[in-house]
Amino acid sequence: MRLAVGSWTAVLLGCAVATVNPVAAQTAEVNIYSYREPQLVEPLLKLFNDKTGIKTRLVFAKDGLVERMAAEGALGRADVLLTTDATRLVEAKALALTQRIDAVSPGGGSLADPDGQWTSLTLRARVIYASKERVQDTAITYEQLADPKWKGRICSRSGQHPYNTAMIASMIAHLGEEKAETWLKGVKANLAHRPAGGDREQVRDVWAGKCDLALGNTYYMGLMLTNEKSPEQKQWANAVRVIFPNAGDRGTHVNVSGVAIARHAPHKDAAQRLVAFLLSAEAQALYASVNHEYPVTAGVPPSDLLNGLGHLKPDPLPIADIVRLRRQASELVDKVNFDAGPSS
Repeated sequence: MRLAVGSWTAVLLGCAVATVNPVAAQTAEVNIYSYREPQLVEPLLKLFNDKTGIKTRLVFAKDGLVERMAAEGALGRADVLLTTDATRLVEAKALALTQRIDAVSPGGGSLADPDGQWTSLTLRARVIYASKERVQDTAITYEQLADPKWKGRICSRSGQHPYNTAMIASMIAHLGEEKAETWLKGVKANLAHRPAGGDREQVRDVWAGKCDLALGNTYYMGLMLTNEKSPEQKQWANAVRVIFPNAGDRGTHVNVSGVAIARHAPHKDAAQRLVAFLLSAEAQALYASVNHEYPVTAGVPPSDLLNGLGHLKPDPLPIADIVRLRRQASELVDKVNFDAGPSS
């Protein structure tokens, strides 16, 4: 089975990374500001260095890197910005902190900036974790999560978490704000308890019988099923079945990790080569196996573990459109008082 990404995969223009001149390689480097945790990208950066001789220097922070780039201005040291979602990429572009990526065709698909200023690197789907014991349904849409049949049976992390605001933004795009509000009120009424914890905790709560359905990202299943340090997480994950919402119509909502090149990159050529490498088939295959995320490059299959979860048909809604609606989604979460739980 292959991921159905079709024509909206990021377009690559010469992603092969040739060996550099040994003398030039001694001084070539690329500075990376990363919202992605180091252990998730270090295998890729090591492979890039082995192939090119270009050194990589990583600055990691959970917050504030776009603001830091803006403050540093033309004197900034960042060459590349790595993010865990598209929102920060759109913010960086809006602040004129990015430049065109050579390896991305402007207007080349829904996973990239229309002007080629940023691109997605991996996909993760926002799916439903369903109890294998207590849920017989094999197909559920996002819309059906508001069905009263699920009253008291759904778990969720905070509605204000970026993973959920992105999903809610996609619902606004598809349904319109008024119908999306009615839908979100219905989901809230079906919650088993007040939203809390992360995606892993939702799986734990399904396993513990506190709820029957939960929302979560696909890559957490991979992280739990391969977790040797906390083997109880394998037990949680094995208690649920993954359902890809709306697989029979528009497709399942996806969010992304992504990359941009800094406008004032001091090592522009090295930065361009790193982004091209990250989009190459070799790097994408490594991403897929190490991080349990879906590749964006055509012809690169998902890992066996992801294939085992089922078939992903991604919603083709442009990522940039979702980002534009995230503020409305956040306001809607507050308007319906989602995070107060079902009885509020």
